[in-house]
Amino acid sequence: MTWGSWGKQLSKKDMAALMNHCLEHQITTFDHADIYGAYTTEADFGKAFLESGIKREEIQLISKCGIQYLSENRDNKVKHYNYNKEYIIWSVEQSLTHLETEYLDLLLLHRPSPLMVAEEIAEAITILKKDGKIKEFGVSNFTPTQMEMIGLKMDIDVNQIEFSLTQHSAMHDGTLDYMTTCGIKPMAWSPLGSVFREDTEQTRRIHKQLGELMEKYKATEDQLLLAWILKHPSGIHPVVGTTNKDRLKQAIEASKINLELEDWFLILVASQGHKVP
Repeated sequence: MTWGSWGKQLSKKDMAALMNHCLEHQITTFDHADIYGAYTTEADFGKAFLESGIKREEIQLISKCGIQYLSENRDNKVKHYNYNKEYIIWSVEQSLTHLETEYLDLLLLHRPSPLMVAEEIAEAITILKKDGKIKEFGVSNFTPTQMEMIGLKMDIDVNQIEFSLTQHSAMHDGTLDYMTTCGIKPMAWSPLGSVFREDTEQTRRIHKQLGELMEKYKATEDQLLLAWILKHPSGIHPVVGTTNKDRLKQAIEASKINLELEDWFLILVASQGHKVP
């Protein structure tokens, strides 16, 4: 999302270089959505991918569909969601064209719609899998009951949710429990939360606690935040949004950090501002 016009507005050359940098450091999965850059970033990425020299089998491409965004590139009267069979198939085909690929490794429904019909979604996913246009299917920002409704008609492989030290309600509302029980892989968008975006009592407590642990783990604050997520037994995959090459390297190194049990709870308590119940 941050590579195109909604973020750093990287040139084709810079995108290609960043892709190769990612691969050099074992980052091989790229997370897209049709709406990113007001429906422009997938195509920008696709052009850069052609120039990158990277083989398709070396990477995994994720995209999302369903949000109808207000944009000069789409004739919508209001922001809404569309999950009818024809639209899902059409949207995937558009993403394939823009990304210069014949298949997606993973398709996600971007946000739940109050009007979605599980049977119709299942029909679209069945066709897309049969035609080899997607390999896996998942959802994004879905609650346990929404996952259950969709999951009765087809397998859900992934749910991409907001999860971080400052937004960890999924640990308490049953979302991660449900995914663990059903074998659904969690992905976490905005994994650093508001720690570096806001100056509040909460973020000051977090910075203080992380500062006390940095020397022990020989780690930066953002590495400790990622390590805190990675400690969760559900096997959360953080979606890292930075385009900074050094921070991407640091994010990979965070996977080597194994927080001690009490340190994990010290960080949680710093976020909550009170001891656990």
